[in-house]
Amino acid sequence: MKLVSWNVNGLRAVHKKGFLDWLHKAQPDVLCLQETKCQLDQVPEEVTKLEHYQVEYNCAERKGYSGVATFTRPKPVRFEKGFGIAKFDAEGRVLKTTFPDFVLYNIYFPNGKMRQERLDYKMEFYDSFLKILAKGRAKGENDVVICGDVNTAHKDIDLARPKENRKVSGFLPMECAWIDKLLAAGFLDSFREFEKGPGHYSYWDQFSFARERNVGWRIDYFFISESLRPRLKDAFIWPQVLGSDHCPVGIELAPAA
Repeated sequence: MKLVSWNVNGLRAVHKKGFLDWLHKAQPDVLCLQETKCQLDQVPEEVTKLEHYQVEYNCAERKGYSGVATFTRPKPVRFEKGFGIAKFDAEGRVLKTTFPDFVLYNIYFPNGKMRQERLDYKMEFYDSFLKILAKGRAKGENDVVICGDVNTAHKDIDLARPKENRKVSGFLPMECAWIDKLLAAGFLDSFREFEKGPGHYSYWDQFSFARERNVGWRIDYFFISESLRPRLKDAFIWPQVLGSDHCPVGIELAPAA
């Protein structure tokens, strides 16, 4: 099963840049989008008529902001929106999809760069998610996949200029420490199971030709529970795919035994 995650920076915008052509070529079994920036009545008509995919959206209350969508070929058991916490759910950042053999979280994590209030919101969102994962584990949700724009680079090798950005949200010590906590809770950074080196990024600033110079950040992830390690066959980043300031990332999982 091929699972792909992509912050499209606007579903309507990426649709005009060939999104459907890319989708038909890439053929993911599951596609998780973040930052869709549209309400249901604004989804492009061609996207609503897709064959072979069941699609669920979680839109922000504020128009043109945030939002996530999950496209799936395998039939899910159910979709669930949000954390059940009003101040987070209003921003349409979370879609949980339960499949027969694993649980998938598609999340657009908050950005903390604008002001201290948003950084505080981001850190509270992070901590709330860890608690939700723990509750899920207590109920038997042991095989879990987490994907999306986490808005934090984990290690120095995950961004081109770590020294210059150590005091910038997205690479603050407390943000990086949260990823450490997630891994300590029994999760793997799937990409680092295959690639240990630097220079692999999923986001580039649009206003400084950063992509052409590969001055980027790896802030889009697939984390999987350690129990899924035997099924993990590949993890990848597709920087050649244009249309957003982020590129798609993904994994391949073997069928459950």
